[in-house]
Amino acid sequence: MLRKDTSNVPVIDAHSAAALMDSLTELVAKAGAAVLSVNRGRMMIGGKIDGSPVTDADLASDRVIAEGLAQLRPDIPVLSEERVHLATPPYSGSLFVIDPLDGTKEFIAGRDEYTVNLAIVTDGVPLLGIIGAPALGSIWRGLVGRGAQRVAVTPDGGESGAAKPIATRPLPPPGSQWVAAVSRSHADHRSDAFIERRPGAVRKPLGSAVKFCRIAEGGADIYPRLAPTGEWDVAAGHALVTAAGGKVTDELGAPLHFGLAREGFLVPEFIAWGDPSAAPRG
Repeated sequence: MLRKDTSNVPVIDAHSAAALMDSLTELVAKAGAAVLSVNRGRMMIGGKIDGSPVTDADLASDRVIAEGLAQLRPDIPVLSEERVHLATPPYSGSLFVIDPLDGTKEFIAGRDEYTVNLAIVTDGVPLLGIIGAPALGSIWRGLVGRGAQRVAVTPDGGESGAAKPIATRPLPPPGSQWVAAVSRSHADHRSDAFIERRPGAVRKPLGSAVKFCRIAEGGADIYPRLAPTGEWDVAAGHALVTAAGGKVTDELGAPLHFGLAREGFLVPEFIAWGDPSAAPRG
């Protein structure tokens, strides 16, 4: 069902998002295949204003997604990391939030933990999230209120087998060992201090939005990032973890909001909790 808010901005609800899930999954798989087709040894590597790298693979994936969304839902605005200059915030109604290649540093370094992230944000809250890791042969997807799944994919973007339900796990009891997913490329003092205050925590370094995926499928318990990062890095993982039974908040337990007029579309901080009961009540 498509409803309109008072500003006549299209809004995608859970029913409409569910109807789009398979098509959007195919689109993420196709974008992943485009990334895999790029020769890392010969690709062009440029730099953005913020100093982060951009490659032929980022741009190839972005083209695939832009063309696909223009066919599927041309009425819904798109916020892509590669086209931030075209953004016109604040957004009401619904919004696609895209990171065509999350973990570009991982990709350049020859590692496999890079992803294609796609989210539907409605009224400022992530509703649907799809994260594809083409080099790992997996796509994780979730719709808030309707569960989450992991899908195996082939290098050319085809599905390989049936989708398998996934879910977060309960936080281990006090004194037991639990796993904190941490960034391999973006360490920060506040996140380190947060983990240090939790005795028994074991750090699991991972690249890109794969950290959200491990939380969603019960392979890790918590993912703190107490430093600014882009909304496109967070939105799909936020929806995925929530759909899988977890929760994503700021350090005080307050909810996050997306598509606002925040400078640079930065999320100041977040924590992904596999067990929502572990999060403070913000």
